[in-house]
Order: sequence, then structure tokens, then C-alpha cells
Amino acid sequence: MELRNLYGVSFAFLLVLSGVTAVQRWGAQWGRAPLLERFSWRQIDFAYPDQNSRQMAIASGEFIPENALPVGIEIWRNKVFVTVPRWRDGIPATLNYISTDANLNGSPKLTPYPNWARNRAGLCGSGLTTVYRIHADVCDRLWVLDTGTIGIGNTTVQACPYTLNVFDLTTDKILRQYTLRPDDINQNTFIANIAVDLGTGGCDDAFAYFSDELGYGLIVYSWAENRSWRVEHSYFMPDPLVGDYNIGGLNFQWGEEGIFGMSLSPLALDGFRTLFFHPLSSNREFAVSTRILRNEQLSQNSYHDFQVLEERGPLSHSTAAVMDENGLQFFNLVDRNAVGCWNSRLPYTPVNQAIVAKHDEALIFPADVKISRGILWVLSDRMPVFLLSTLNYTDVNFRILTVPVRDAIDGTVCENRPWMYDNNRIWWDR
Repeated sequence: MELRNLYGVSFAFLLVLSGVTAVQRWGAQWGRAPLLERFSWRQIDFAYPDQNSRQMAIASGEFIPENALPVGIEIWRNKVFVTVPRWRDGIPATLNYISTDANLNGSPKLTPYPNWARNRAGLCGSGLTTVYRIHADVCDRLWVLDTGTIGIGNTTVQACPYTLNVFDLTTDKILRQYTLRPDDINQNTFIANIAVDLGTGGCDDAFAYFSDELGYGLIVYSWAENRSWRVEHSYFMPDPLVGDYNIGGLNFQWGEEGIFGMSLSPLALDGFRTLFFHPLSSNREFAVSTRILRNEQLSQNSYHDFQVLEERGPLSHSTAAVMDENGLQFFNLVDRNAVGCWNSRLPYTPVNQAIVAKHDEALIFPADVKISRGILWVLSDRMPVFLLSTLNYTDVNFRILTVPVRDAIDGTVCENRPWMYDNNRIWWDR
């Protein structure tokens, strides 16, 4: 099999593991660096104890391979976490991982985390029903919001309440569970993203932010106080003019998709970060200081504390985003089968943004993006085709790809520089 980029240059299948295992590199159709295909699947499979257990699960309908879609990733030491929501029947585990000690590439089976028992649907308090995106912090904690839902859209059943589960990654034990209050959610709530904010006070000075995509709100959780509150703002809503999508050969409308992707800046001189966020059905980014969000009273009367940034331009619907310790933001561009970047020392304008990775086969619907140890990780999953049409299971549908951050931004406007503040002013006040 020979693949070629737009310039007719062959992509190489590089032998990197003991001179034997083949690893796919996708030459960049736009951008400087090739993408390394770390893992890929036609269908997702799970690491059952033995083949007989797997066959019994398939026979009973507990496992239906074609119903599994990965939507979120996170990287911690020797684990790559992969989440699989229970949108359809036959999903045996929603929170899983791949051991990089045993699997450096290929199509590995997913191992339930922390175990099979904790992944039982509908066992409120003791099982995880549906998990979307997750976050591992520098305190070796994995923040996991179980939405408690089975199904999607009109088929959704709220089997359990929205519950935050925080795992100790060094022991695989639950450190804390917290159920969101009734006032935190509404009848339309759909929370798919999480951002975790660590302040100057160490591991106990932690806040989590949950984006309510369809209920148009932001839920704030304080670790120290073990309580939560809801923030509402018109900037969380979708733009009615940009609800039309063309992805993977499909034209469809997701006009109701509000606040989705979030990323947190490095700490500023005042001890707070900036939360950048965007609705999915929007071409625009917004921002607010965590000084506002961390204070329940301030957050309830804070309209003018939220900032409107410039539009990214046409065809710039974005799913997940992430910002590194130098203030460099990466964001998925689903219309373009691409990943973009922005150096936050510069104004948020299209001229100060760049495409760092693009491929019209390997990056159909980039769903999640993370940075770990200087490596950019991207999950693509062809989600619109899965939801609105039918995936071709003789083809590769799901990929986890990587590229070193330095290589990705080399020669672009995003080339990394130290994060700086002038007179304690954030960049948009300059």
C-alpha cells in the first residue's frame, strides 16, 4: 500500500520497533511535520480475560463491536486513556486505557479502568455509565465526569446522576466522588468536556470546569470546598449563523451545539489563569479569568468580565482545545480535518493562527487533543459518519496520532516563546 501527499511524495512505512513493527507516518497535507499514527482501529475491541468471555459477551449483546466509538483521550505515564460513551447498546466499558509498555502501536484492545466492575452501566455510585473527556493533573489524579446517560439525542436515558469521580492514578483507587446538584444542570444538560485548574496552593487548590454543551452553562467545582455552582452567560450559546457542517462527505446541521472546547492559560502574576472557551457551532473564541469563576458570588454577576475574541474565520468549528505551559493553544478544526495553533502572546486573530496538522483521511473529525511531555496527541473518530450514516468497518475509522510540539509549530507564527505579562495585564488589554 502506497500513500501520497498533495505533492506526490510517498509516505513511508517506517520500521521503528525492534526493526519489525510498521508505524504509519502521514505526511502533512498542510503544516510542517508528519503525523505519527500511534494507534488505529477499524473497530474497537476490549481486553476480555479470554476468548470465551469475549464470545459470550458478543452472543449476549453485551459487546457489539460496531457500536463502539472512542471520543476522548488522556495520557499519563505509561497509559493512554480512551473513553467510549454508551450511545448505543453493547459497550462493555466506558473508561479504558492502553498500556504503552505492552503496546507502542497497532490496534490494541482497550483495558477497562480501573477494572471491569467499575465500568458497569447504571450502578450509580459504584459503576461508570458514560464518560466523555477526562483530565489527568500533575498531582496524579484522573478527573472523570460520569454523565450517567445511556443513549444519545432522543434515545437518552438518565440512568444515574452526573457524578464526578477522581481517581488516584498511583493506586487506581477513588479519591472522591461528588454528585452535581440539581441546580447545576437543567433539562437540556449535556456535559462533554472538563478543564482542571490548579492554583498556587498545591493539589488542594483545585477547581474543575464542566461545559454544558446543550444546557448552555458552565459548572464550577471546588475541590477544597467540595461543592459546585453553575455559571450562565450568553457567550455559552451557539451562533445561529454557523450551524451547518460538511464533514466526511456529509452535510448536516448541529445548530444547537453550545459551549464545548476549553483550555486554561498558564498562571498569571495575579495567581489566576484565563479560561478560553468556544461553542462548537461558532467561529469565535471567548475568555474569562478564573478569578471570576472561582468565586461563586462574582461568577453570578459577571457579564462584563467575559471577553469576546475575534473570529477564527470561515470553516472553523472546533471541538477540543488545549494550552501548554508556554501559552501555546492547539485546537481541532473539524471542517478542515486539521489541528490549528495560536500563540497567546499575540492577539487572537486569523493572521496569528496556523494549521499544524491536516489530513483528509487520517484526521476526519479530530475529536480530542492533548499535550504530554512535549508531544501533541490527537484522536480522530469520524463521529458524524458514525452518528448520521454508517462507518465502513473494512477501513480504518479511529486513529490516535502524535507529533512533537516543536516540530508542529516550527516555522509558523505559533513558534513557542515564554509566556509573559506586562504590568499584570492580560494580552487583550494591550
